[in-house]
Amino acid sequence: MASQPTSVRLLQNLIALPSVNPAFFSDPELHGEHRVAEFLASAARQHGLEVELQPVVPGRSNLLVRLTPRGQVRQRVLLAPHLDTVGEPAYALQLKPVVRDGRVYGRGACDTKGSVCAFFQSLLNVTVAGPRPAHTEILFVGLIDEENMQLGSRYFASHGPKSDLAIVGEPTGLEIVTAHKGDVWLRLRTIGRSAHGATPHRGRNAVTAMSRIVLALETQYATELASRPAHPRLGRPTINVGRIDGGRQPNIVPAECIIDIDRRTLPGETEAGVRREIRALLRRHGLNASFDTLRTSPCEPLETDPNLPLVQALTRAAGRRITRGVHYFTDAAPLAAGGIPSVVFGPGDIAQAHTEREWLAISQLEKSILILERFLRGLD
Repeated sequence: MASQPTSVRLLQNLIALPSVNPAFFSDPELHGEHRVAEFLASAARQHGLEVELQPVVPGRSNLLVRLTPRGQVRQRVLLAPHLDTVGEPAYALQLKPVVRDGRVYGRGACDTKGSVCAFFQSLLNVTVAGPRPAHTEILFVGLIDEENMQLGSRYFASHGPKSDLAIVGEPTGLEIVTAHKGDVWLRLRTIGRSAHGATPHRGRNAVTAMSRIVLALETQYATELASRPAHPRLGRPTINVGRIDGGRQPNIVPAECIIDIDRRTLPGETEAGVRREIRALLRRHGLNASFDTLRTSPCEPLETDPNLPLVQALTRAAGRRITRGVHYFTDAAPLAAGGIPSVVFGPGDIAQAHTEREWLAISQLEKSILILERFLRGLD
């Protein structure tokens, strides 16, 4: 059997290292990005690269691998994939990478150890077969916690070095993404009064009250959002009621009901603005609910100028004429909010992310490495 390319072997090694985000899986043997970080740090040191761990929260650190230029640093480019993955009950099987029919199967193959592999391998290739850029520092940043609270990118945006471009690794099908939607998660709660199910008139049904709110959100509010002017790359904002919980048993009038909603936002929209819109909707219908935030910080939308010189250089390296927008959020938004112009790029199709049979086409992996090398070698 012919040996696999270096990049495929690297991806197999990364998949075999558990790095499930601890927010999603209770087994500590599968937790943590540190296994991937330690593996990459060892490889980087063997190639003479500078390695640093950036502590974010106890036991979890961003990985920084630095290729210094030949001369004085005049600009800095980040290669910024995330190291964590999601998990699910069949996870143990997905830790055994399988190469078959031109694909690599396993958890994270697409989201986003494929990007980790491509970004890191391209950096090693430039390191081994120089010359390295004259005045551009290349910084590989393996970020923690993208799949939950984006703690890694938020921390780096506040505490990392000033940078001129961040390329955030996600499966974009090798498209250059300069815009994506944001995401606000809210919990709405209605309070009623419990009573025996045989005498419901003595209580006040919180589920009934919430049903009216759900109907208003999914009809009137959704229709209003769909009628707004479309963003040229992102379309229109959306609302989804993703969870409802109310009552304890059939013979008790429920005293409380909650819903969790997902509101996808466009550039220029804020969580405060979304709250105001929904409160106004409820007032118009004579409805009432309390609001809680399900994230400490919302996932902001992204909009980066596609005409920035470094963005244009990456777009040309990818053989593209235009940049794209996507509906999912990424670590690019927190980095951009911290003053780092950011784009999203990587091998694979987002449709494969988080699936039971996650896979990445080897051809996409190899092409992404060539594109990144072309871009990195063109830097001053």
